[in-house]
Amino acid sequence: MSSHRCLLTGAVVCILLSLSGAQTKRNPNCPPWRCPLNSECVNQTSCRCKTGFSSVEEFITKATGSCDDINECLQRSVICGPFATCHNSPGSYNCTCNLGYRLLSGKIYFANKDENTCQDVDECSSEQHQCHSSTICINTYGSYKCRCRPGWKPTSGSLNGPKNTTCQEPLFPTWTLPLTAQSQSLSQFSVEVQNLLRDFSPATANYTIQKLIEAVDKLLEGPMDKENLTATDRHQVATQLLKNMEQSLRTLAQFLPKGPFTYTSPSNTELSLMIKEQDNKDVTTVYHSQGWMELDWPVTAGSKSSENDYSLAGILSIPNMQKLLANASMNLNQSWEILQERFESQVLGVSLTLLSNVTSIFLTNTDTGKLASNVTFNFSFGPVSTGPRQEPLCAFWDTGDDGSGRWATDGCSLNVTTRLCHCSHLTSFAILMAQYHVKDPRLELITKVGLSLSLACLLLCIVTFLLVKPIQSSRTMVHLHLCICLFLGSVIFLVGVENEGGLVSTRCQMVAMLLHYLFLAAFCWMALEGVELYFLVIRVFQGQGLSTLWRCLIGYGVPLLIVAISAAARMEGYGHPTYCWLNYRIDGFLWSFVGPLAFIIFCNSAIFVITVWKLTTKFSEINPNMKKLRKARVLTITAIAQLMVLGCTWVFGLLLFDPDSTWLSYIFTLLNCLQGLFLFVMLCLLNKKVREEYRKWACMVAGNKYSEFSSSTTGTGTSQSQTRALRPSESGM
Repeated sequence: MSSHRCLLTGAVVCILLSLSGAQTKRNPNCPPWRCPLNSECVNQTSCRCKTGFSSVEEFITKATGSCDDINECLQRSVICGPFATCHNSPGSYNCTCNLGYRLLSGKIYFANKDENTCQDVDECSSEQHQCHSSTICINTYGSYKCRCRPGWKPTSGSLNGPKNTTCQEPLFPTWTLPLTAQSQSLSQFSVEVQNLLRDFSPATANYTIQKLIEAVDKLLEGPMDKENLTATDRHQVATQLLKNMEQSLRTLAQFLPKGPFTYTSPSNTELSLMIKEQDNKDVTTVYHSQGWMELDWPVTAGSKSSENDYSLAGILSIPNMQKLLANASMNLNQSWEILQERFESQVLGVSLTLLSNVTSIFLTNTDTGKLASNVTFNFSFGPVSTGPRQEPLCAFWDTGDDGSGRWATDGCSLNVTTRLCHCSHLTSFAILMAQYHVKDPRLELITKVGLSLSLACLLLCIVTFLLVKPIQSSRTMVHLHLCICLFLGSVIFLVGVENEGGLVSTRCQMVAMLLHYLFLAAFCWMALEGVELYFLVIRVFQGQGLSTLWRCLIGYGVPLLIVAISAAARMEGYGHPTYCWLNYRIDGFLWSFVGPLAFIIFCNSAIFVITVWKLTTKFSEINPNMKKLRKARVLTITAIAQLMVLGCTWVFGLLLFDPDSTWLSYIFTLLNCLQGLFLFVMLCLLNKKVREEYRKWACMVAGNKYSEFSSSTTGTGTSQSQTRALRPSESGM
């Protein structure tokens, strides 16, 4: 056993000694010192670095030399090509595609740009993404991003674009209308629209747009319980409708395909949309059957780019919207001074007439208060013929601070020749015809002086009818109440008709109601005067006139009934921003005064013609030899007196269709402001019994004794008979 171990140990020792001897043998072609790491010998005196390594000198001649790795990725000669990255390794390198790219061959590494087939990996189609369900994946070169679905918005604290984006569903406006507008139809409309938008899905955007427009048409075409809506309520409803329609259509349009979109409802409400790429730099025209709009497309996105990659511009024309905007006022702001300088007089107000449909212009950009460039649009409207102090305007609906809304023209201009409107902001627009009401200082002077004189004369008439006993009769009673109504109406008109505050206050409404009542009462007493003439001249029977009770019921009860019905039906018809009278802007309300006035004037005019004809016949029968000149004088005086008493001079007011007709305005103002003076002259001064009573009063004041003999002395013969013949007519005036 021990002998075997000795043999084995000897063998191992022999092998080790042989290996040691082999290791110590030197290569005759290499230097006697060892070549550095990563090098190889060249000859007996030098070494050279291997490929991929380098030294200070090409050949290493000392044992202290070294070979360092060459970073091929830093050398220009090594180019992996686009979308790839170079990776250095000891003595070599390799190329790999960047993140989000891969080789067509499916390999991981390649050596040079000729082998570069790196192509983008579509993470969205290859399911190599982790998007939130509220977003959509958008592939980018080498990566992807998450964007909100059309119409959706990033949640609070989230941004649109990063891979961790989360969004919330489309937000539609709350279609709740003003609480002050108590209307069953408005409530039903709100519920209908809320249900329509609640059930919305992106696939039915087209259908939802059509149904929304038809719901608005149905509301505007229906009665809308207008008797419960004041003018302010109607304007607030219109403001809210326009605002909600704009916001809803802007949201719904995001789900439509790019390009133009047009829909016209059965009621001719028309929507035109243009949806294009957001980065489009063109000047774009959006066409509409009622006109067109031209704008620089970048304006649609505004200074802050849209969260989507597209923008839209829309035109919505609603013909029936003018029902809600009727009689709306205009905010002229700084234009008052310009207008007053143009007309050289104070401008009291402006009346507006819609020439075109009310049209809303909206963009993706919601900040349209001041646009980077003007928008040009054209609205179709009929021929325009301007009169005195009239001009067409391109106006917009300004919601104001209170939400009620009014028309304004700031930032807009209209070229009447080309019919082009240029605006630096967007909202709802219309072409209006403005009629400016200018204060005529001469007409105002005539009114004040004439009314003051009439008031003094009416007061004398009232005193005369109350105190002069010889003239007391049924006609005197009619004249007394006529003068009382005119006196009170003139006082209130003189001191309270102007409304300088610009707002229709309760005081202004009360003044308007009192004027309405007193002037109607005056005309009712004029009608009773016509009835008295009918019985006196035509039927010629005693005791056939109306009783005192019936006269008072007609004279004061009928106008009270008319005013009560008018106030209950349209209280907003009383008062106007510039004067406290009936508001002619309220449809048909002015007829509550003009209707009874026209009827009474027509009836009294017929009685006047018959009266003059009967008097002519009567004078001829009493004294055929009466001189024609004297007969004409008497008839003329009698006719003028009856014209004044019967109110026939107000026919000039009925003919005053154009408030800016200067000569008709002057005639009407002069005649009716001096009506009190005419009544005093005709009913008092030309009445012989009244003149005699005045003489008595004058003598009493002067302290002289009144002589009835001297005052009653008359001529003889023919003169006495003529005086007796004329006395009935004189006392009857």
